Amino acid sequence: MRVPFDDKVWSGRCDDGEPGDTRRVFNQVSRFAGDGLTGDGLTGERLVDGTPVIVGFGSDEGVRRNQGRIGAAHAPKELRRALAGLPAKALTALHDAGDVLCDDGNLEAAQHELGRVVAGILACGGRPLVFGGGHEVAWGTYSGLRAHLGASAERRLLIVNFDAHFDLRQTRPGNSGTPFDQIACDCAERGVPFNYVCLGISDLANTAALFARAQQLGVQYALDTDMQESQLERRLAQLDQWLDAADDIYLTIDLDVLPGSIAPGVSAPAALGVPLAVVEAMVVRLRATGKLRAADIAEYNPSLDQDKRTARVAARLAHRLL
Repeated sequence: MRVPFDDKVWSGRCDDGEPGDTRRVFNQVSRFAGDGLTGDGLTGERLVDGTPVIVGFGSDEGVRRNQGRIGAAHAPKELRRALAGLPAKALTALHDAGDVLCDDGNLEAAQHELGRVVAGILACGGRPLVFGGGHEVAWGTYSGLRAHLGASAERRLLIVNFDAHFDLRQTRPGNSGTPFDQIACDCAERGVPFNYVCLGISDLANTAALFARAQQLGVQYALDTDMQESQLERRLAQLDQWLDAADDIYLTIDLDVLPGSIAPGVSAPAALGVPLAVVEAMVVRLRATGKLRAADIAEYNPSLDQDKRTARVAARLAHRLL
């Protein structure tokens, strides 16, 4: 199910009486008009390449299937609200393509529709930033990006996931714990490399079987214990090596990678987690490559948040990506 762009969530403080640039993000938002999102074709003018386009994915069906705490389906609207009042600074244009909802339990159909929306944005020259939703959003975002890039093995797609979990479960139907195994299987069917980097893995949040699956698939990863602030320079150097070898990058951020103290509004809050300063520095480094094609932010659960702390953290990271 599709829900169109709602300008009511984009509002904030107005400082027009002050000197200088007082624009905020909500001042820059407009409806994504290059959208054949209700049909098969693409209409409207082409965007300047790389113009960010926000899409919401209102789903927690994957979390429910994965026996997690539901509520992430309400995240997209709250994340927009948290982002709206931040300073626009260098942001000159931002588009909103509305939401894809999974309100009938048919996760597969919702992921397919999200993939179609993502592919449409990319075809118009935009850069999709998807607000989930559970981490089942990743299969939808990837599907759209893959449809746009094609199955050529000549271009190396790097998937970077900030997450406490591998999300490589092999059970089906798919859920919030299976998206990267689904992607691995898709890559195998297409005969293209599965280049997956997972940063912030918790040793105590993944079974031995999941570590074995990661090894089987050649997954590169860093534990949360190796991603503290004292180790940031080492991690950035390692990240640079992965980024240099890539042609295209898909970034996905599961907010449960962060310490539960600053990101309580997730299905599985982290006991240790990766400091926000580390995640943000690495996201900024990744964004600076110019290779980022699509990104999503997953697992925000407004019903579990405290003082909107998690929403503010997510909005900060989203702003860095804009």
